[in-house]
Amino acid sequence: MRLMDNSVESKSIGDHDWHSKQYVDDWISRDVTRDDERRPILRQMIEAAPYARDADIAVLDVGAGYGIVAEEVLIAFPRARVTLQDYSLPMLDHSRNRLARYADRLSFAVADFHDDDWPAKVGGPFELIVSGLAVHNLHTQAAITAAYRAINGLLKPGGIFLDYDLAIVRGGIDTHLDWMRGAGFEGVRCTWKDDKAPFAIMTAVGGATTK
Repeated sequence: MRLMDNSVESKSIGDHDWHSKQYVDDWISRDVTRDDERRPILRQMIEAAPYARDADIAVLDVGAGYGIVAEEVLIAFPRARVTLQDYSLPMLDHSRNRLARYADRLSFAVADFHDDDWPAKVGGPFELIVSGLAVHNLHTQAAITAAYRAINGLLKPGGIFLDYDLAIVRGGIDTHLDWMRGAGFEGVRCTWKDDKAPFAIMTAVGGATTK
């Protein structure tokens, strides 16, 4: 959800201080109350991944936060290996505790979307990259399109990017789909949108890498 290298001095972003353990603890205590309504949407998103349930796939969760998206991936694909990336160490600590029973299938990367070298910190390439309510936090077109290019570059040929996000509030769904195409993705489409709130699921196939 928020990505920054741990070596960077702790700072607040907007009204949030994702490097403060106390702040993150308090934020999660409120946010988890919405997990039950989000899980059916996340499951619907993950069902779009064209892999057998027993597939041995490498998965990256960008902006992983406290691990709800990764948890659904781990349940859906019992042999998947998942890397969780976030810039908030307190968030990743929560996800590590939450997903402790899957420890042998997990790895963690503290990295910042704004750093050009963040892809090198997460490993890969990956068959599947997922994200939940993360990319819109980058705010600007330049930062978001750079993230899409990097995500495309981390996918194996034909790999899948599944994104549940607030695309409507950062230029709109069609704008984000165009940005994904410009980043080299193929088969880009919106597979679901909430008619009552600004949420959408967007899917894309890794394609040609662009500079």
